[in-house]
Formats: sequence, structure tokens, C-alpha cells
Amino acid sequence: MKQAMIIMNPSSGKERALEYVRKVEDVLRDEAGYDVVVNETTKELDATNFCIGACQDKFDLVVSIGGDGTLHETINGMLDQPHRPNLGVVPLGTVNDFARALEIPLDPEQAIRTLASSRLKRVDMARINDRLFANVVAAGSLADALSSVSSEDKSKLGAFAYFREGVKELLGNSAASLMIEHDGGTWEGQAPIFIAALTNSVGGFEKLAPDASVDDGLLHGFILHDLNFFNTLTAGVSLLQGNLKDHKDVEYFTSKKIRVSSAEPVKTNVDGETGPELPIELHILPSHVCVIVPEEAE
Repeated sequence: MKQAMIIMNPSSGKERALEYVRKVEDVLRDEAGYDVVVNETTKELDATNFCIGACQDKFDLVVSIGGDGTLHETINGMLDQPHRPNLGVVPLGTVNDFARALEIPLDPEQAIRTLASSRLKRVDMARINDRLFANVVAAGSLADALSSVSSEDKSKLGAFAYFREGVKELLGNSAASLMIEHDGGTWEGQAPIFIAALTNSVGGFEKLAPDASVDDGLLHGFILHDLNFFNTLTAGVSLLQGNLKDHKDVEYFTSKKIRVSSAEPVKTNVDGETGPELPIELHILPSHVCVIVPEEAE
């Protein structure tokens, strides 16, 4: 019999994850014919270790029930594994960028029904130093500020919590000295933030990188620089309109590999969580994970 592992964060989804996990079990057992194991996270890296076990025991499917943090930990269990189970996602976070990019319903009940879909999509992952990410890496003073957004603010405001904190930091004229090396050359200068995106949805803004798709084999890089008060406002408008890459104070490029370094201590944000300090090296892993998506997804 096919084997599925559910990895569930009990504190997500306004603590309704336990309720949803029973429904996931029903769909997987009754409609998809899986033997199901349920693992509940209680501390950092639990999801990663559970997924490592699923890979080593050659499970057919791993389902992540939680927010982007739970998903990030889960996919890191697939790092350097010769066998990688298919991935199912029930998004219970406040942003859920990965689900948005794959057209997985943000409504948990609908997402659970999607797990019975016969459609699979191979999607890119990328490596940052010694870990994987599924969505985005940000580096610079602004990335540090975004990491400080509280869980309470994210729950209340969603993507706007990041936008509010970002505008506040940009208006403080805080910038870091960055060197960014990519397939097309090298950029050096002062910038409050550099973003490397794998998907079109970043921080809940589905038009930040509209040219990015989950399987294009590319990292989409954005360097924001010279942002005074007026330019910050116009960049915000460009972001909402989906043409940030065309703003005069934004350098945009695509690359398969990127190296970001600085002469000063600079922090990063990886899939919405605090990441390593610079330097970092990124490289794309094309079609690395196979995800269950809705039958009608593009």
C-alpha cells in the first residue's frame, strides 16, 4: 500500500490544525488509498527530521499542514535525499506564498480536497549555502526588519504587516554595502534590500515577480537602491502594479547562481524566517520536488 506522512504544526491555522489533520487523513485513506502516519511538530527542526525519515523509508507522499515556516522545514528534509516523496500542502499560515504560486487553494478545506488530485507538478527549489528554500531570499537591512514582524501582526495584517515594516525601514534611509555576483555580471553598491525570488508571490504580493514561474529554472533577482521618500512611494506603486523590475531604482536580472557578500555584517530572510548572515551562495535546483496541485491548475 502507498504510504503518506502528515507533518502538522498544531499551533498554525488559529490552532485548528488538529481539526484539519483528521480530514486530511480521511481524504488520503478513503479517496487516495494511502496508509497514513501523522507527526506533530513541537520544536524547531521537527518537520525537517520527520521528512528525512519519510525520505529514508521511501514514503510516497509527505503533506505539510501549517504555514510557510513549516513548509520550509519540511522541504529541507528532502535535501540531498536520493528518494524524495511527492509533496502535498495544506496552507494555514498568514502569507502562504508557495501555495499561491502553485494555485493551491488558500482555504484549508479546499486545499484538503486538492490532495485527492491526480495532477502533479515538478517545481524548482534552490539552495542557500547548506539549506533549501522554496520561495524567496532577501538580504540587507530591510530583510532584518522583515524578520522582526511579530506573529501577532502577521495574523492581524497579513502581507500588509511586511509592507508597513518595509516602508518604515526604507524611509529610515538604511542601506548596506552589497556585492552581488550572478551569471550576467557583478553589481556593487549601497542597497537596503536584495531579493532573489523563485516564484511570482513574495510576502503575499503576487505581482512582485510576475515573470517568475515555479519551473522556469531561474532565480529572479531584484536590487533596490537609491530609495528616498518619493522613490519609495513610486516603487510601492510599481510593486502593486507588477512592474517593479522596470522601476528606475531597481536592478533586475535572472540567474542560475548568485553570490551575495558584504564587508559588514548583513542578515538575510529565507522564506519568511531569519536566515544566515552574508556571504551566501544560491543556486537553482530545477524540477526538484513534485507537488500535488489542483486538477485545473495551469
